[in-house]
Amino acid sequence: MSKLIIFSAPSGAGKSTLVRYLLAQNFNLQFSISATSRLPRGEEQHGVEYYFLTPDEFRKRIVKGDFLEYEEVYADRFYGTLKSEVDRILAEGNNVVLDVDCIGGLNIKNAYGDRALSLFVMPPSVQVLRERLERRGTDTPEIIENRLDKAEYEMSFAPQFDAIICNDDFDRAKAEVLALISVFVK
Repeated sequence: MSKLIIFSAPSGAGKSTLVRYLLAQNFNLQFSISATSRLPRGEEQHGVEYYFLTPDEFRKRIVKGDFLEYEEVYADRFYGTLKSEVDRILAEGNNVVLDVDCIGGLNIKNAYGDRALSLFVMPPSVQVLRERLERRGTDTPEIIENRLDKAEYEMSFAPQFDAIICNDDFDRAKAEVLALISVFVK
């Protein structure tokens, strides 16, 4: 039976980098592309990194019941997991990898129970998180401050996840993720 692997973390903690590493391993994994109402950053493309929807389109799909989970993370800034995306991957016999916010990750874990493994990627500190976000160069100072405020709230959910991966050393974090997934997808 195919399984779900859920990654959640504050923005800038390194979850997307860990997900990309994991997808390059041989675990029959496929990434579930999330939907968002934010604009693409840099080279992001619709249907590749995200399904980019307007806030109105997102709200209409919520009403239709198209989402497994969704969250209005900031005003008019929605993120969500389309049921159709997860169902498609599972129907193909693949394990699903999700990169979702903390509330969404816990909701998916609750929906799938033992069929899902929830991992929280913890930054070494809020200061390191600030430095990573600033180096990334994709957000305004105001957005970075919003992300840092949100990060402290999100970190309070870490104990509710199946495992916490502290991303203070990337090689160690990769090894921890690899060990957890190796056991889980057997």
